[in-house]
Amino acid sequence: MSDPQPSRLDLLRFLERVQVGDLERTRSWIAAEEQRLAAEAARRPPAPPPDWLIEHGIGVGAHPVRVHVGHCWDTRSRCHPATRDTARRALADGVEACTHCRPDTALGVLD
Repeated sequence: MSDPQPSRLDLLRFLERVQVGDLERTRSWIAAEEQRLAAEAARRPPAPPPDWLIEHGIGVGAHPVRVHVGHCWDTRSRCHPATRDTARRALADGVEACTHCRPDTALGVLD
């Protein structure tokens, strides 16, 4: 006697099992790569802070409100790295110097 042919539904369910297996294998490869990258990043020393920071006000397009030395402890999340010239120009344009790290003194720009 010959075996009956599998139905179209049986074939589709088999294909689904194969694809689920492939997806699980791919996800495990992704997880392993993420772990490898995280371990590699943990071995690298942290990037040094920028030399100068400019703190901006709240909101889109907010103007600079304060200049900091890069290692200042009183910085906020609204600070962005700046070059020496940009920090000097900001101070010359009237942006406030941080009272804790005194970037105006470090840059030689005193009022």
